Amino acid sequence: MSLPAGSAEAAGYHAAVRALADRGRFGVRLGLARTRALLKVLGDPQVELRGALVGGTNGKGSVLALASSALRAAGIRTGATPKPHLVSYRERLEIDGLPIDPVTFTRLAGEVLQAADGVARRHGPPTEFELITAMLFRWFAEEGVKVALIEVGLGGRLDATHAWDGGVAAITNVALDHTAWLGDTVAAIAREKAAIIERGDIAVTGASGDALEVIRRRARRVAAPLTEVAPAPLLGWDRDGLEVRLRTLGPTRISLRGRHQAENAAVADAVLDALATAGIAEVDAASRRSGYATATWPGRLELLQVGEHGVLLDGAHNPAGAAALAQALDDLRPFLAGGREPDPPPLTLVHGSMADKDVPGIIRALDGAVALRGARIVATRVPGERALPAAELARQWRAIRPGATIIAVSDVREALDRALDGAAGPVVVAGSLYLVGEARRRWLDDPRLRDPEEPGS
Repeated sequence: MSLPAGSAEAAGYHAAVRALADRGRFGVRLGLARTRALLKVLGDPQVELRGALVGGTNGKGSVLALASSALRAAGIRTGATPKPHLVSYRERLEIDGLPIDPVTFTRLAGEVLQAADGVARRHGPPTEFELITAMLFRWFAEEGVKVALIEVGLGGRLDATHAWDGGVAAITNVALDHTAWLGDTVAAIAREKAAIIERGDIAVTGASGDALEVIRRRARRVAAPLTEVAPAPLLGWDRDGLEVRLRTLGPTRISLRGRHQAENAAVADAVLDALATAGIAEVDAASRRSGYATATWPGRLELLQVGEHGVLLDGAHNPAGAAALAQALDDLRPFLAGGREPDPPPLTLVHGSMADKDVPGIIRALDGAVALRGARIVATRVPGERALPAAELARQWRAIRPGATIIAVSDVREALDRALDGAAGPVVVAGSLYLVGEARRRWLDDPRLRDPEEPGS
């Protein structure tokens, strides 16, 4: 439902967004008490929902994108939780691939914020993410969602989403990330993530090594059947996706870029199997093929055409994600402008990162891409208090790549403009998803994500 520009309803929507975003001042506060109390005030809508809770370090969103696309192809009403949002706050709640409308968003935000006032007196003020989690369960229950696909926010054991158990628990993989909250070893982080596997669940994982052993122990402890998934054999790739061999489907087209999607496709297919085993939903082979071949995942190796330039957007915000991007750049370079020439024009990389990330590890991983040799690097500062200043990011790039063309541009919009203005070849925008969101907002007009214009803006 659209809202007239400047209307009272439009003003209410923007006020709701600000009220939720203001809760970001409470930061990350792990624990389930506040979310459970919120949901109780709202009538415990989550108990009506079944589906999959998906955790892991990387690949969670890709698994949701693939599985939800297949479910929609089968005509099954599906709610999903892409995060973080890139352009509109409403992206974080979607049903059947469409974001929540502004009017419903405003209403739900008001109900949850009112409930939060009572919860705060006993449990402390709920965080932004906890409020969004309560909103999505309320909305999904109201709309009669058949399958909920919920992405874990941080870790698993104490994440707000773990106030719900939908019957299927999936863990994509485990790597070092968010170590200040989850622990400084893969095994410690895996323990936090594995806790989403509850008694009575069907469990799926694509993890390996030490993390897999931890997940196995958790599954045994709660007597949850566990399917261990290896990456699907990769048969080939092109500019717009790849082909893999899935266990029950054989050669299968995947519309997401990057060979790491062979792992995510295998996990997504196993999640659909688990949903069937749990008696939640059946997705036939034809619907799986159709869904996988048409799935989209904005901001993750997303290719845009901006004027004469091809622009690749990717939220590679940790070393593992950066390594996947580096490999993808080398794979995709022959399919991008000038990529088959004897001396391809150099890429331009716009990079921004949060200060609490392993920035040297991210840079080293990106530096491994042959396609980025000779690239011009534009370091910028993404929005937010946690952002790393552009000058410091540029300094860290110079430490790893001395002699390269590296400039620091603090303003994100100016950095994007300068990247295009001086680009000899394709442009890559990578790092924080907040940076990717700025690029999408600037270069891509998606009618579904147009928020109503705020009065006086």
